[in-house]
Amino acid sequence: MKIEDFDFELPEDLIAQTPLKDRSSSRLLVMNRQEQSIEHQRFAQIESYLKRGDCLVLNNTKVLPARLYGVKQDTGGKVELLLLHQRENDEWEVLVKPAKKVKEGTVIEFGDGRLRATCTEIQAHGGRVVTFDYKGIFLEVLNELGEMPLPPYIKEQLDDQDRYQTVYAEEEGSAAAPTAGLHFTEELLDRLKYKGVDIAFVTLHVGLGTFRPVSVDDIEKHDMHAEFYHVSEEAAEQIEETKKSGGRIISVGTTSIRTLETVASLNEGKVVPSSGWTSIFIYPPYTFKVVDGLITNFHLPKSTLMMLVSAFASRDFIMEAYQAAIDEKYRFFSFGDAMFII
Repeated sequence: MKIEDFDFELPEDLIAQTPLKDRSSSRLLVMNRQEQSIEHQRFAQIESYLKRGDCLVLNNTKVLPARLYGVKQDTGGKVELLLLHQRENDEWEVLVKPAKKVKEGTVIEFGDGRLRATCTEIQAHGGRVVTFDYKGIFLEVLNELGEMPLPPYIKEQLDDQDRYQTVYAEEEGSAAAPTAGLHFTEELLDRLKYKGVDIAFVTLHVGLGTFRPVSVDDIEKHDMHAEFYHVSEEAAEQIEETKKSGGRIISVGTTSIRTLETVASLNEGKVVPSSGWTSIFIYPPYTFKVVDGLITNFHLPKSTLMMLVSAFASRDFIMEAYQAAIDEKYRFFSFGDAMFII
């Protein structure tokens, strides 16, 4: 398939710039694949679409304050770093702006020298490998000096940094939020548990793949960047027990679905305890091995996430749903509204 197959026109005023005051008050477009129907609801009403015995799978990754602003030690030139993932100890893969100004051996200082980064390797697309030098605990220094790495289409300042975290975020390591989970409140999750819906947590640290555009016409030639995932023994048992008892596996977000499909692809369709790196790229046609339903946000045109949801619900149905969302003036992207594909 071609990249143009996943393109659509979006009015700029539909790109959500700030989160809603109440997380669960966002709108919810419900797509029924069997009936080929579309309904318009509020996110809190998702409770009525979930049944006792279903299992929600959520990504409990936590976003690092991964954007750092510093200066080159030798010239004082301004440099921006975005942390992507930790290799080992104090060595990190990062994105750099302006990349051409940072060569091997370049030292960048942050917070009047409280934190220093030395470039040790040059990678493609503005990527660099740096080694950090600091005193104290790295995450404490990062929390003081770093900012939340909001996507470039968000121009407004985020007053409350926690609004770019899910209420269940726990495992630090992401360069971006798993945004489908931003709609859940603790109260909504408690109501779902009371109803008999199981909750399983997996981890996928969102990395460079989120920021890399698809730059080839033939999507099969696109290379995904690897991201770290972890599925605990408890989560694997919950998911497999749900499948055996006839319940549905509902993935909250594309990161959760990529984690589950990665593990199942390596284990004859079963979800087992495991950790590793995944570069799975899901696009039509694709046969899903685990997931029965998907809660997700509205994604950027020509993105790998558009391709994933098109594989789950068919490209034509997704395009119909997106046009309906545009006509109804839904809010798009990270702080926008949600869709539930069943």
